[in-house]
Order: sequence, then C-alpha cells, then structure tokens
Amino acid sequence: MNANVTREQAMELLRKYNQEPFHLEHALTVEGVMRWFASQEGEEEEFWGIAGLLHDVDFEKYPQEHCKKAPELLKEINASPELVHAVCSHGYGLCSDVEPACLMEKILFAADELTGLIWAAAKMRPSKSVMDMEVKSLKKKFKDKRFAAGCSRDVIEKGAQMLGWDLNELFEKTILAMRSCEEEVRREMENL
Repeated sequence: MNANVTREQAMELLRKYNQEPFHLEHALTVEGVMRWFASQEGEEEEFWGIAGLLHDVDFEKYPQEHCKKAPELLKEINASPELVHAVCSHGYGLCSDVEPACLMEKILFAADELTGLIWAAAKMRPSKSVMDMEVKSLKKKFKDKRFAAGCSRDVIEKGAQMLGWDLNELFEKTILAMRSCEEEVRREMENL
C-alpha cells in the first residue's frame, strides 16, 4: 500500500484543521505508534504512519461529522482510496460504518483509543512518561471505569478481538510503540 501523500502534505492538512495541542499530540502519538507496528509487521511505515497522523483530521472542526467529513478533507491532498478507507474505518461502530478490513486498519482501530488511556495513565506517573509503565499498572487503570472515562473500554476490547490478541498483548505492544515515539512527539510538539 502506498500513501501517495508525503508526511509534509499530511502535516499541513492536519494543521489546517487542528489547532488544539491535545489533538495534535494525539495525532503525532498515533502516527508514531502506527509506524512502530508497521516496522514490527514488516509493512510500509510511511503509509501506516500517515494513516495514524490523519485519522482524526476532521474531529476538531467537525466533531459531529467525525469520519464522515474526512474523505472531503483528504481529497485536498489527493489521498488514495486506501488511506481514506483507513481513516474512516477507525470510527467503525461509533461514527462510521466503514469496517476495518486489513491488519493496519484493525491496529489503528484498537490502538487509537488505547493510546488515550495509556497517555492519561502516564500523566499520573511521577515520571509523566510511558518509559517506565508496565502492563500490570495499565490493567488497573483499564479496570477502573472512572479513570479516563472518555476512553472506551469496549472499543479497546473489540480491537483486540479483531486482531485475535488478548488484552495483555495489545497493552504490551502499544506501550512499546508509545515508548518508541515519546521523545520524538515531545520534540515535535515543542516545535509546533
């Protein structure tokens, strides 16, 4: 699969429709996580990363049309049908009827929501980092429905099922993926 979009184009589009630091940081985190998963799977890192970077492109300005407005915005950079499908499929069952079909889309669906939970848990740690986070402590946060209540446990569980992974495997891999990009995301946020 080919992104047929450069990271520079993707970043420009993201910045055009997203100004909130929280949304930008989330986009950069999911990009880094997707690149890590692509490298683990021997897949196209650029394509997976750009899908992660742009997955919420329409969320900040058009929250009521999330995943429905995205195709229109992605046309601005001539995004491939594969990229549009990937972006729209991450909202499957929530705000989109586009089902994740390939491995990349299933990982994006599962990891998107989970990165939010992991990031919220990391901010509670003395280190404010995922570098010293363990699966055990994340599982405790996951079970506490009041913690990061906006992160859907159902979506995370459904994502793990789609992938044929248990929650421990999804948690462990996503923590490692976030460790791989934490420093880069921090640097990029400082430069925005």
